[in-house]
Amino acid sequence: MDLPPRPLDLQPRLRPRGPARPDAVALVLHGGREFGREPATARQGPALRMVPFAMHLLSAGRRHGLAVWSLGYRYRGWNGDEASPVPDARWALEVIRKAHPDVPIVLVGHSMGARTSLRVADDPQVAGVAALAPWVPRDEPVGQLAGRRVLVMHGTEDGTTPYRASVRYADRARPVATSLAFVTVPGEGHAMLRRPGLWHRRTTGFVLNVLTDAGPGRSLSAS
Repeated sequence: MDLPPRPLDLQPRLRPRGPARPDAVALVLHGGREFGREPATARQGPALRMVPFAMHLLSAGRRHGLAVWSLGYRYRGWNGDEASPVPDARWALEVIRKAHPDVPIVLVGHSMGARTSLRVADDPQVAGVAALAPWVPRDEPVGQLAGRRVLVMHGTEDGTTPYRASVRYADRARPVATSLAFVTVPGEGHAMLRRPGLWHRRTTGFVLNVLTDAGPGRSLSAS
C-alpha cells in the first residue's frame, strides 16, 4: 500500500498523571489503524477509550505511589514495516527514564497499542505488559518478553483483532515470559464496552501485582 508523505512537524505526546515522584509508572498506549499517516489526536476514539483505564489505575494506585502516563502517537496507523508507534513508545520510555530513573514501568495497551507495548517490552525498566485485545499477526515476535510478566485479555466476539490470534500468540510467548496470564472475556467485542468493569479491574490488578515484585521495598497490591 502506498502511503502519503509523512507530515514533518508531528511529535508524540505524553500526559503524566499522579505523583511527581512516583514509586512506579503505568504507561498507557491507545489503539489505531493498520495504515494511516493522519495525525493521532487525544479526541479520537482509540485515545478516549483508554481514558477510563488511566483513571482507574490512577485511583487504585494513588496510595501506592503509582503515576500514570498516557502516550499519544504521531500517526494513527502502524504503517507496515515502518511500525510508526514503536519509536513513539521508545521515546516515551526514554522520557520516563530521564524523569524517574530505576522506577519500574508496566505497559498497558489496547489493539495497536497492545502490539506496540509487546514490541517494546525489552526496555530495561519495563516489568510487565497488559495487552488488551491485541493485534498480533502470526509472525509477531515474542523473544523480547523474556523476564517480563504478561497479561493478555481478549473478547470472544472481537471482529477487529481475532481472538484466536491472541491465543496463538500467548501459546508462543508463554515459554519465554516470566509469567503469562490469558483472560477470555466471553461475548465481548473489540471496544471493551460490554463488561468495562472487568477489563478495568483485571488490568489494574495485574499492574499493581507486577509492581509488587518489581523491586525491593515495594508494597504495591491489587485493590
